[in-house]
Amino acid sequence: MKFSELGLNAELLKSIEQMGFEEATPIQEQTIPLALQGLDVIGQAQTGTGKTAAFGLPMLQKIDNNNKVIQGIVIAPTRELAIQTQEELYRLSRDKKVSVQVVYGGADINRQIRALKNKPQIIVGTPGRLLDHIKRKTIRLDHIETLVLDEADEMLNMGFLEDIEAILSETPAERQTLLFSATMPDSIKKIGVKFMHAPEHVKIKASHTAANLIDQYFVKCKDFEKFDTMTRLFDVQNPELAIVFGRTKRRVDELSKGLELRGYRAEGIHGDLTQQKRMSVLNAFKTGDLDILVATDVAARGLDISGVTHVYNYDIPQDPESYVHRIGRTGRAGKEGMSVTFVTPNEMDYLRTIENLTKKPITPLQPPSDEEAFRGQVKTAMDEVETLVKETETDKYKRAAVRLLEEHTAEDLVAAFLKSLSKDATDVPVKITPERPLPSRKGKGGGGYKGKGGGGYKGNRSSSDRRGGGERSGERSGNKNRSSDSKPRSGGKRYDEKRGGGSAGAPKKSSHSFTIRNNND
Repeated sequence: MKFSELGLNAELLKSIEQMGFEEATPIQEQTIPLALQGLDVIGQAQTGTGKTAAFGLPMLQKIDNNNKVIQGIVIAPTRELAIQTQEELYRLSRDKKVSVQVVYGGADINRQIRALKNKPQIIVGTPGRLLDHIKRKTIRLDHIETLVLDEADEMLNMGFLEDIEAILSETPAERQTLLFSATMPDSIKKIGVKFMHAPEHVKIKASHTAANLIDQYFVKCKDFEKFDTMTRLFDVQNPELAIVFGRTKRRVDELSKGLELRGYRAEGIHGDLTQQKRMSVLNAFKTGDLDILVATDVAARGLDISGVTHVYNYDIPQDPESYVHRIGRTGRAGKEGMSVTFVTPNEMDYLRTIENLTKKPITPLQPPSDEEAFRGQVKTAMDEVETLVKETETDKYKRAAVRLLEEHTAEDLVAAFLKSLSKDATDVPVKITPERPLPSRKGKGGGGYKGKGGGGYKGNRSSSDRRGGGERSGERSGNKNRSSDSKPRSGGKRYDEKRGGGSAGAPKKSSHSFTIRNNND
């Protein structure tokens, strides 16, 4: 369904179009019309399904631009998600010009207080820091019309229930409440009964069928080895159209610049780019002027891109549902695709969690050798020569060719030409800044989720982050369905043993009740 069919106003539709969104996702299609009617909604859907726009667009449409008070609030479990949500709401309201402010623990509260004096109309924040501001009276919620609980199950797992109840008690009883959760435990249902008015329950069935059409591999390597390994993979696998996912904006910038330095037609997109630049990059990718798109999860969310043959997870996602969302960019319309995930040794347990979710093992893959990469480079060069011969009017150059053949053998001339077309990309040094590894799921103190209350975080915490560490940047509670098998896998396929391996070259360079609404498609 098109966004224009959902009852949104022209200002929001213009922003949606500028962001490159075309079709509404199932959660957006079913949630937005209900929310626009003013109904309370419980949306059950996995991460990466477009939930921010599902609650954000109806909330933005209700905002009165002439009223400079806080009219909407989004409560999120982590600092990272809060920032991402604020950025997306800002982009969605670019034409309506709604003021959106984010607050979270671990940051200077005085700076946030100064920013709040600009009278934002929507607040996005983590529970602990929101309570701090409420107690300081720097945030007042008595004019709230829309309240959103995002990833509610995760917030409860992290021990935020009391904080959430305290925040809800500060808002008007007649507000609209939108709750989003990947799962629906009894604790979530209790919130629905206690704090919501006859909520509609929209359930989007998780679909992992696309994963069955995708050949999934992982390469176990250290962080500093990833870039050279990935470019050698490009030489061997010869992806026609590829997306590389990085965890952070800095990572995306460095990867895209590094790939350009090595001669690949690559560019990156993330939330800090202007809409004009973002659309320019996406159009170039769609039309084939780029071979490789480097992106963060947020930037790639909701984009309609066809023809992607390979997905490379330069950084394994912390959320296993994000993995499904990422690799779903390929293997579309019944076509096969391939994904390769680079995993550091201490991140192997995240890979196990992904396998538990998709119900499909991910095959280990040995990094290509120098010889395999070289064969791929030469194969691509030979293909280019074949094309050049067909497209060139050779008669004009035969006199020069004869002179060269008088001084050199044909084999030497062709070899030199092939070398000029197949320069080893690793000859160009590229340094990628190391990222902090994901928190270990296995031991105490590693930042991983360890039961209710979010144990595993060490040290004293302020009132902003006293419950489960949910304020820490980029660190969410882990999936509780962990595999106990944490030993690294040995072996792995060589490129001459897998589909298409070794035969291709590098990419082209240069009253309280619930109404259940299920989506079973």
